[in-house]
Formats: sequence, C-alpha cells, structure tokens
Amino acid sequence: MYKNKIIILTALVVVVGLLIILPPFLPGENESGQVTAPTLDEPEKAVLLEICSVGDIMVHKPQIQAQYDSDSKTYNFDNNFEYIKEYIKQSDLALCNLETTFAGGKYTGYPVFNAPESLATALKKAGFDVAITANNHIMDKGLSGMKRTLEIVRGEGMYTVGTHLDGEKEYIILDVKGVKIGVIAYFYETSTIDGTIPTINGNVISKEAWPLLCTFNYYTLEDDLLKIEQSIKDARTDGAEIVICYFHWGEEYQRSPNEYQQYIAHNTAAYGADIIFASHPHVLQGIEIITHEERKVPVFYSMGNFISNQRTETLNNRYTEQGMIANVKLEFMKSTGQILSVETSVIPTWVDKYKKNGKDIYTIIPLYGDFSKNPSLVESGHYPRAEQALADIKALLGEEYIKAEK
Repeated sequence: MYKNKIIILTALVVVVGLLIILPPFLPGENESGQVTAPTLDEPEKAVLLEICSVGDIMVHKPQIQAQYDSDSKTYNFDNNFEYIKEYIKQSDLALCNLETTFAGGKYTGYPVFNAPESLATALKKAGFDVAITANNHIMDKGLSGMKRTLEIVRGEGMYTVGTHLDGEKEYIILDVKGVKIGVIAYFYETSTIDGTIPTINGNVISKEAWPLLCTFNYYTLEDDLLKIEQSIKDARTDGAEIVICYFHWGEEYQRSPNEYQQYIAHNTAAYGADIIFASHPHVLQGIEIITHEERKVPVFYSMGNFISNQRTETLNNRYTEQGMIANVKLEFMKSTGQILSVETSVIPTWVDKYKKNGKDIYTIIPLYGDFSKNPSLVESGHYPRAEQALADIKALLGEEYIKAEK
C-alpha cells in the first residue's frame, strides 16, 4: 500500500512537470486549440514579365516649334504621350529609340538633330525605363553632344545603352522583379569612305569616340557579328538571365526586312538573345518568331516611327505615321533559368497632327479599343486616317499579333 502511494505520487510529479515544460496544446494545434496543417515549402512560381518597346522618337523642327510655350518660354512634350502612357507604364520594362541628341545650345531638327532636354522629362513621365542611343543620329553634335545626351537622360532616372561613357560596359543589366535582364544595342555604320574609313551618316568619327559606340558594318559583318556574340556572352557572364538586343538597321521606308536584317536576327538568336527589337526604316516591318533549340525568339524587324514629322504632308508616305508598342510577355523560372512561355503582341499607333489656335498639335494615338472617341481625333477630324492606319498595320503584321481589346 505504501509502495503504491509512492508510485502514484511520483507519477503525479512527472505529469505536473511535463505540463509546466510543454505548451498547453497538442502538436498540430494552435493556441486556440484549432488543428493546423503541417508547414510545407511552397512550389516555385514562374515570374511573369511584361516588356514593351517602341521605335523611333524623332524631333523635327516643326515639332520643336509646336512644343514651345511662349508664356513660360519653355518646351513641354507631355501631350505627345498623353494617350499611350498607360500602356507604357503597365509594362515591367519599357524601351524606346531616342533618335536625337540633347547637346545643349540651339535646338535643331533634320539633318542635325538637337532637341530640348524636356523631351527626356516627358519620356520618363510616360513610363520609359531605357533610352536606346544606338542610332545614326546620336553623333549629330559630335562626341560632346553624345556624352551630354547620356547625362541628360540618366539625370531623369532612365538607363541608356548603345553608346556609353569612358570605362563603361557596352551593355546594361537591370533587376526587374528579381530577374536580371541584359540589354544590348547596336547600330550600323552608314557609309565608308574609299571602302576603308567607317563613318556615321557620312561624318568621320574621332578615334576617341569609336570605342564608345556599339556599331557594326555591312562590309565587315562577319567580324562584327562576333562582337555582338561576345556582348551577349559577357552580359550572361555578368549575371543576365534574359537578354534583349535592339538593332538600328535596314533600309529607310522599306516595309520588308532585307537579307542582312534577317541574317543578323537569326545569328543573334543563335547567340542567345531572347528578344530582338529594331528600328530605323521609319516604317513598320513584319514580326518573326525564330525557333532555336526549342527557344522561341520574337523579332520585331522595324517598329516604325513612334513620333516624328515624317508623314503624308511632308513625304507623301502615310506609312511613316504608323508605329507600334511591341509587347512581349514572358514566364521565367529562376531556378532553371528557363523561359517557359513567350506571348507576342502589338498595340498599333498613329501620329495625329492638327492645328489648334494657330499652333500644331502632335499626339500619338493608340489604335486600340474604340479610338473613334479619342479627344485628339475628335478635335482633328482625322479618324478616317487613323482607321486606314490600323487597316495597313493589320495587313502587314497579320491580325494574330494585334493585341485583343480589353
């Protein structure tokens, strides 16, 4: 009997001790007594990336005059992008080709482009992240003009690629939603004096400037393709998980890519580029999806003019009024470094120009949804021209690429 009491007392002491040590709820329960599920690692989800790009942003003399406010004695380009900025801002990364300089001094249009710096402000406000400076007008105001252009654009919080400052790399790498995206841009040397001296727009470039320009020459294309390949390799080595290439190439006003463009595009896809955007012809050209080793690489051979004064009234060419917002939607799996899916679409655009109170007004019209109610088209009465532009773009690209309405 005595032993039994000792055993019972010992058991009670052990139980009380356990209650003191252990939490007052069972494994699998929370403090309120509710049963909780065991914790499991969440499966990895692909990162959804939306990337957009546009073609040539040019500023001819009539545009400079149109954007001048005589009251404040300043230039403002915000209204040019009023109707397209919502589509630019919804992208995770937005690129544009800046085909002018910000060299300071007197503002000029063609053939020596030098625009008011406030254009850079307007581009940033419209949602652009990267300004491509790889084009045949970036050296219009010489090396100092090129360098100042980079400083002005970067001062607005945008990145630049295609030309660079001393000591910088020829590519940039951006962190977009945790994914490292490399951007590379090259432009063609426009002519060669006696077949030996490369030039840009016929202008001889100093030895000091050449290392700062990402160029290729059709006469030395095989060697220059090796430069492009090396740039892609270097960007990958530097951590780029996705690589975008932007080319300034082709023949002006030709609505089909030439053999050089196609050759460069297919080689660039083989080198590892994931997306290829391009400009220079000032008119739209077709889209191709290049398949390389099960990778699908969209190529936009020419995105046309996003804004300029090239149009029916000046060139008798309505196609120079037409452009696009090129969209690429990717699913990227970080653990494997694979792009799981690629979706390609465009929002067609058209540049409206009309007079109001004796002053020219320029606006980029997205040809999307019921654009007949666009305030600019209502004011100008140019809806039939915009409608014709959409028909032209659909006929050229194929309706399968035109972004479906909301």
